[in-house]
Amino acid sequence: MENQELHRGLEERHITLMSLGACIGVGLFLGAGKTIALAGPSILIAYLVAGAVMFVIMRALGEMAIQNPVAGSFSRYAQDYLGPLAGFLTGWNYWFLWVVTCMAEITAVGVYMQLWFPHIPKWIWALAALVIMAIVNLITVKAFGELEFWFALIKIIAIIAMIATGLLIILFGIGNGGIATGISNLWKQGGFAPNGFKGILLSMQMVMFAYLGIEMLGVTAGEAKNPEKTISRAVNTVFWRILIFYVGALFVIMSIYPWNEIGTAGSPFVMTFEKIGIRQAAGIINFVVLTAALSSCNSGIFSTGRMLFNLAEQNQAPASLKKVNKGGVPSLAIIISTAALLIGVILNYLVPEKVFTWVTSISTFGAIWTWTMILLSQLKFRKGISPEEQAKIKFKAPFWPYGSYIALAFLAIVVVLMGFSKDTQIALIVGPLWLILLVAVYCGKGMHRREQKNYK
Repeated sequence: MENQELHRGLEERHITLMSLGACIGVGLFLGAGKTIALAGPSILIAYLVAGAVMFVIMRALGEMAIQNPVAGSFSRYAQDYLGPLAGFLTGWNYWFLWVVTCMAEITAVGVYMQLWFPHIPKWIWALAALVIMAIVNLITVKAFGELEFWFALIKIIAIIAMIATGLLIILFGIGNGGIATGISNLWKQGGFAPNGFKGILLSMQMVMFAYLGIEMLGVTAGEAKNPEKTISRAVNTVFWRILIFYVGALFVIMSIYPWNEIGTAGSPFVMTFEKIGIRQAAGIINFVVLTAALSSCNSGIFSTGRMLFNLAEQNQAPASLKKVNKGGVPSLAIIISTAALLIGVILNYLVPEKVFTWVTSISTFGAIWTWTMILLSQLKFRKGISPEEQAKIKFKAPFWPYGSYIALAFLAIVVVLMGFSKDTQIALIVGPLWLILLVAVYCGKGMHRREQKNYK
């Protein structure tokens, strides 16, 4: 007889490092050049503003997660406070968001392994990584948490090492013939904001996408050992740590190198390490981005499995998906998600690269949808309880309700801005079409759903 409850096996260090690992990915190590090209050094402002908005969103999520720590998190809150359709759309949208994100990441594993094993086909590494990550997720939630802890730690150590190395170059000229570079590069090449306010605005959608994954803290609520302590501390500390890592790393990179040259000669991380004489820098960073891709896949399998489990509990997915094995993990939900990822790996070799890029654009749109649902759910949650009950909330979101309204307006602006970039315009077509498809599926299942009145 299989259990029906998830095990609370995630400790504070697992959850904190897991949310950090989900956010700090390949985009920072290899993709920083693209955002810098749009805004120049003023990209730092974009990360600060976007970070402040994410703090408001995460505090809103934390408030609900501590009051009601369940698997599926924001999908369940959307169901409870905004209605079954909102819960259905949010849950399935988030599941698909991570599936398409992991399709790209798992394929990247094969690409990175080519540096060391150029004669072995890429698909073998992608398949091996997927199988290993799935097995780890099927054992126990603690096994997943432990692996994710070490994956995230590798990335964090690499960033700290890069920041420390960069500061040695900036302050003491180590690796630069003893001539301290200083920070004048932040304003030398056309000023701090060479492309003006427009550059900051156009970079915002990519900056916001960099924060995708921080909301995974909510998904862990159903398996946290001490949700009140663990989630509240993780929400408050993860925001500042991510801000330090992103802003700190970009500050150092743009101080050492002219912003308009970054990304033209390879990864700035590799360049910085090579500057002080570390000849194996390319191999080191390749190892780091490999663990970043594996980390994303690991987190994606975890998230998609829990979201299917939650949807099954809400009678919005087959009931068999809410069964858990002896290790306390939703095994069938994980296997289904892994199978979807396997299809993605195959498709990535069959369809043209541009088409695959269009599919992954759903992730950007899906992230904004998820954050919007978190804010709307929390607004409805607060308005639905009495002042006395509000006073008893253990982890209140600050600046309520004005912070939530400002964050919602900001997300709306980012969606509008996506229409001004050719790279992201497709998301405004594919994203809404995906939601329309989900609504059609929901309405098609409506009669069956109305018969199930046992769920509250």
